[in-house]
Amino acid sequence: MFHSSIGLLHWRKLAKFFLPPSLISRMAKVLGFLVLALSVLICEAAIFKPISDSHRSAALELFTPAHGSLSSLEETYEALRTFEVLGIKKQPDQRAATCATVVDTLSSPTSALKDLFQALRVNGLLNCELNKKTFAGIAPRLKDAVKSASSLLDYYYSVGSLVLIKGLNSDVDVHLESADSVVRTIKALSQSDGRWRYSSNNPESSTYAAGIALESLAGVISLASSEIDQSLISMVRNDISKLLDGLEKYDDGVYYFDEKLADAHGHQGPLSASSAVVRGITAFAAVSAENLNLPGDKILGLARFLLGAGVPGNAKDLYYQIEALASLENNRVSIPLILSLPTSVLSLTRKDQLKVSVNTVLGAAAPSLTVKLKQIFSSGSKDASVIDQDLKFEHKNAVHYLDALPKDIDVGSYIFTFEIVLHDSEHKMIYATGGRTKVPIYVTGVIKVDNAEISVLDSDLGNIETRKKLDLAGKNSISLSANHLQKLQLLFQLTSPLGHALKPHQAFLKLSHESKVEHIFVVGNSGKQFEIILDFLGLVEQFFYLSGRYDIQLTVGDAVMENSFLQPLGSVALDLPEAPEKAARPPPQAVDPSSRFGPKAEIAHIFRAPEKRPPSNLSYAFLALVLLPFVGFLVGLLRLRVNLKNFPTASAPAAFAILFHLAIAAVLSLYSLFWLELNLFTTLKALGFLGIFLLFVGHRTLSHLASTSAKLKSA
Repeated sequence: MFHSSIGLLHWRKLAKFFLPPSLISRMAKVLGFLVLALSVLICEAAIFKPISDSHRSAALELFTPAHGSLSSLEETYEALRTFEVLGIKKQPDQRAATCATVVDTLSSPTSALKDLFQALRVNGLLNCELNKKTFAGIAPRLKDAVKSASSLLDYYYSVGSLVLIKGLNSDVDVHLESADSVVRTIKALSQSDGRWRYSSNNPESSTYAAGIALESLAGVISLASSEIDQSLISMVRNDISKLLDGLEKYDDGVYYFDEKLADAHGHQGPLSASSAVVRGITAFAAVSAENLNLPGDKILGLARFLLGAGVPGNAKDLYYQIEALASLENNRVSIPLILSLPTSVLSLTRKDQLKVSVNTVLGAAAPSLTVKLKQIFSSGSKDASVIDQDLKFEHKNAVHYLDALPKDIDVGSYIFTFEIVLHDSEHKMIYATGGRTKVPIYVTGVIKVDNAEISVLDSDLGNIETRKKLDLAGKNSISLSANHLQKLQLLFQLTSPLGHALKPHQAFLKLSHESKVEHIFVVGNSGKQFEIILDFLGLVEQFFYLSGRYDIQLTVGDAVMENSFLQPLGSVALDLPEAPEKAARPPPQAVDPSSRFGPKAEIAHIFRAPEKRPPSNLSYAFLALVLLPFVGFLVGLLRLRVNLKNFPTASAPAAFAILFHLAIAAVLSLYSLFWLELNLFTTLKALGFLGIFLLFVGHRTLSHLASTSAKLKSA
């Protein structure tokens, strides 16, 4: 099933354009035919199931408050209403905070009509502590809003609020004195096709607006202080009939309203438009004195559309779906009954029983009825076998079942046609069964594979030079050899459980060269057996003149084949002629991502043996020769009678003098590092910074010494 009504409609529209056989053949070569065949079959008929636990799980996920509470009263109502319909008891506890917002909204004289409407709807579900004065205080304001309303939404919010007050507190006077004029004003916005405009200033009509208009009219009728003019009721009934005439339809009995207008209420799609009309029609039918006599097949078709949307992906669509289904669950128009199957795949091997369930849209039990299996259509054929057999009813699981499938049912895809027959004649006026319902059924089984053999044939006379028997249900490791003047032949048979020849969706033979070049061939069906002959003389160019070993692999699969297989058969050693100069080269093979990004192979490196070192005495002697110049430097200082009497004693000059000597030591250390490990560029870069620093502190030190010496001489 699908997760949005838009996706469902687009998918159905695309499926109507059936692909040509040539394209299907090309898709089969890449193993895509199976998906196409299934989608085409599902397009012909679909299975619609009532609301399930997946909707409950989605509701808890989609309506989870982001920061402790939902963003608005509208979203809060949609969440609470969805939980109520789905029977979800465990939900986020936010009653106190929500009721506080409801009280503030209803007590404020500046609250907008929409906010009042949403607050009253939430209060109807939470039963917040509100007294009669609160309702009595806003009722006159809402009545005035009805009199001065200028748009359809104004009527919707004001009338809807009065209806909610009437249901919450019957002591408050909410009756409308001039209900006929209100109905005429709303009716003036209707169009000839049954749709409505939002206001007289807006020429565009909307299906969604028709739904809220019908809800508004139903509210006006319920609030009227006197009986409404029946001619007005008849005109609205006529509008509903016109609206239903504009329904879109599919072959499987699905009806929906397609909304294309982006209006003041926001962009509306098929799901929201269909939901609004369903709510409007059921609301109007609830207050109408006469039966609307609407076609049950269209009501059932709308229910199928709503269920066919699957589990919507956002909270708003989920609310639209659930609220509309709740309106259909118990209404005065027609209650749809949904026929569904626990499984649409039956195995002949396991002797599965055909089981059918009939429920309301929300999964409630259906009234007493009988399900008849009327016809069975084979896939791709218009001819049908007439069955007309009643299914037995199992009270414990509330399912209708068939003891055994008809004896002539073999593996394949079928369309089963069912009919629901109500036992009580009065129920025919209450429930909509939709006549005959078509459901796709897949019958599967184990396929027998016989007479499998592979041979090497002589190219001229077709004589068999080598023949090998194959066991396609077990393991095979045959080894063949051939040249370009020979052929390779593969034969096998597929038999269904009833002994009929089976033509699977996919049967491919793949030859893979040592260089990873692959060639895939479709195995043809010649009567009762499958056969493929590869003439190597005509395939040398396709094989790129590559001689060597080719692994052989056979793939046979089908949706109804329980023992589909992908079987390695062995290999064939091909001896092909040398490639001409201008022959095509094999295509470059795709690089395996694991080889590019995966772990690399471990590199084992053997270091060379270290050079023989000189004797330790010689090393010590060399060290002594290296240190001899430094010793000579120290001796020279002593001979020159160097002393520290001129070292500055003041704090600042002394600091510069210390930094000067440290900078000289750093330069000498840098020279040592250059000798040991640094390169020339790194050394010059560091020396540049040290040189600037040494120049600065040295200048300050020498300037101090010069000034001190000048003072001594002048003294």
